[in-house]
Amino acid sequence: MKKIGLLGGSFNPAHGGHRAISLFAIQALELDELWWLVSPGNPLKPRRGMAPLAARVAHARKVARRAPIRATAIETRLGTRYTVDTLKALQARYPRDRFIWLMGADNLAQFGQWKNWRGIARQMPIAVIARPGYDDAARGSGAMAWLRRFVRPARQGADWTDWRPPALVLLRFRPDPRSATLLRQADPLWHREYEHSRVRDPLTRRMIV
Repeated sequence: MKKIGLLGGSFNPAHGGHRAISLFAIQALELDELWWLVSPGNPLKPRRGMAPLAARVAHARKVARRAPIRATAIETRLGTRYTVDTLKALQARYPRDRFIWLMGADNLAQFGQWKNWRGIARQMPIAVIARPGYDDAARGSGAMAWLRRFVRPARQGADWTDWRPPALVLLRFRPDPRSATLLRQADPLWHREYEHSRVRDPLTRRMIV
């Protein structure tokens, strides 16, 4: 059995902030590895300005090198678009492993807009990582009003495999101002160097196009 964290997102582009929070979560939750689920297309984000999937995965792999982090586009293989369906498919595909869903406080603030968000909470434990400027919105969100009764102490985070979902742990992390939005504003064509990259997915072993 492996203990695996799942961090979903567009990773447009991946950056040092993603790496920092991932390494923090690996330590706090005593994970064997963490998977970056690079989304083919986030239903809550516009397509305009979205770099090609292969470029996003190639850059994410570069950011994650020499760390127990795998950047994968496995959702294209699973044929899923929404998180609730992806998590169900992953649990069926890897029945011997244990998964915990990771998200930033910015995602928790809008979690109530996600498809069947209560179903996500019932599938596996959730770890929420604090993000500057979003903690108040996250704690005051409608989803958090429902989830609050399932919050576990952060000091027990390493015991998450013993928890019965729904279960939520709030992890404090030093503020990190880096964001993909600011990076795109500084260099909208950041993905040009990956235009001809051929990337093999580390989980499916298939080429990403």
